Amino acid sequence: MTVRVLPAAGRVAVPWKNGGGVTREIVARPEGADMGDFEWRVSLADVGCDGPFSAFADVDRILTMVEGEGMDLTVGGEHRRVDTRFVPQRFPGDLPTGCRLLGGPVVNLNVMWHRGAALAPTVAVTAPRRSLALPAGPAVLIVALDGAAEAAGVALGRHDAVLLADEEATLHATGHTAVITLTPKA
Repeated sequence: MTVRVLPAAGRVAVPWKNGGGVTREIVARPEGADMGDFEWRVSLADVGCDGPFSAFADVDRILTMVEGEGMDLTVGGEHRRVDTRFVPQRFPGDLPTGCRLLGGPVVNLNVMWHRGAALAPTVAVTAPRRSLALPAGPAVLIVALDGAAEAAGVALGRHDAVLLADEEATLHATGHTAVITLTPKA
């Protein structure tokens, strides 16, 4: 059983590979992995202008808009409008992806994993003022998106996170909270 606290205040803003925004890594496996050799990675990204997203070979991703008015994405030539906050959107990270902002900057929660990795991630966003029982699993990441939350005795402010491994807990949230479950493939 482990509980790892990942405070927002300790994150460093790193420019995207293509210069179109910045990302703040929450956690990656293996720890210290760079952008080319992670098994999985979770981050918050600030998108400040229209343009292409960085491409990641053999990577799938789940993007959840947490701040802003939205984006028009073109993923591999297919149009996708992302204008509702807290709705996870899954797409291949290696397809060319263009972004047009709908009304200014946005902040996205990104979950990325290599297709060959032995895991199947899911992202669920809880509603405000909600309690949720979290079963023990190999890796469950909780990220407070727009309010406070508490899990496994850890109080979380906006964008703080806690990573639980083999730890049953109850999540209590006053705002939207992402629950990212990283389950090994059968």
